[in-house]
Amino acid sequence: MLLVLVLVTIGVFLIVRLVPGDPAQMVLGLKARPEQIADMHHRLGLDQPIGKQFTSFVGTLLTTGDTGQSIAYNVSSRALVLDRLPVSLWLICCSAVLVVAISLPLAMTAALHKGSWVDQLVRIVPTITLGMPEFWVGLVFVLLFAVTLKVFPVGGTQPGIDGMLYSMALPSLTIALAQTPFIVRSLRTRILDVLQSDFVVTLRAAHLPERVIHRHVLRNALLPALQLYGMKISFLVGGTLVVEQVFGLKGVGSLLFSAITARDFPLIQAIAIYCALGVVLISVIVEIAGGLIDYRVRGGAEQTTAGGVA
Repeated sequence: MLLVLVLVTIGVFLIVRLVPGDPAQMVLGLKARPEQIADMHHRLGLDQPIGKQFTSFVGTLLTTGDTGQSIAYNVSSRALVLDRLPVSLWLICCSAVLVVAISLPLAMTAALHKGSWVDQLVRIVPTITLGMPEFWVGLVFVLLFAVTLKVFPVGGTQPGIDGMLYSMALPSLTIALAQTPFIVRSLRTRILDVLQSDFVVTLRAAHLPERVIHRHVLRNALLPALQLYGMKISFLVGGTLVVEQVFGLKGVGSLLFSAITARDFPLIQAIAIYCALGVVLISVIVEIAGGLIDYRVRGGAEQTTAGGVA
């Protein structure tokens, strides 16, 4: 995990400096005098050797948790990210909840009715949504539910928890529709494997109710699905960039878009590193949760089997 953060730190530092364009020129404008550009280069440390720039960058990051002053906004990059972070967290969390709420019942229904028209429908529809770009789906939702039906706001956020949930409905659904097909496909396959296992044969031989068997099947299928779900969380983070632009949300994604446009490399570095840190933390949480689920599944299965046989 630490290696990932190190590689991201080095990679983003190098990439933003290899991209064509002069950040000083973008800030000062095309009519800026050479001495003004030189002064800006000095203020940003761009007139120093690349090695010294990197050591200064890492030193500032480790001591303050910041990547420097934003070029475009002239304030701390860390402060800008933390200011926009709540909106993005709302969007990611709502999207993650929707992914679970959609994928679990669909996968379970498809697996229990394998080969039926229901199974075929569940397998085809998510595949269709998989090929739809998120920005296109977002625009369709805005035109249909916000402009035409006026059920949801066109964009932005509203105050309060209820207002935030209301504002996140369409953006989070847009992201969830793009990620659900992977979870449905993986979870359906895993449920089918569990249904054909000796474990389920033993439970049915014990004459347990089907709803009890289905509950244990779902628990046993959750672990690999949870691991894939943890991987997809990182894609949810990436999906915020496009979706926040479409729905006019003032989150980290839209901030990154502005930073890239302005070649604001301190801000780009801050966003990339904090996002990488978030993905690493999510991965750790998923691993811990997976271990707990595996422990409880094994214990619950042994108790149920023993009780049924007795």
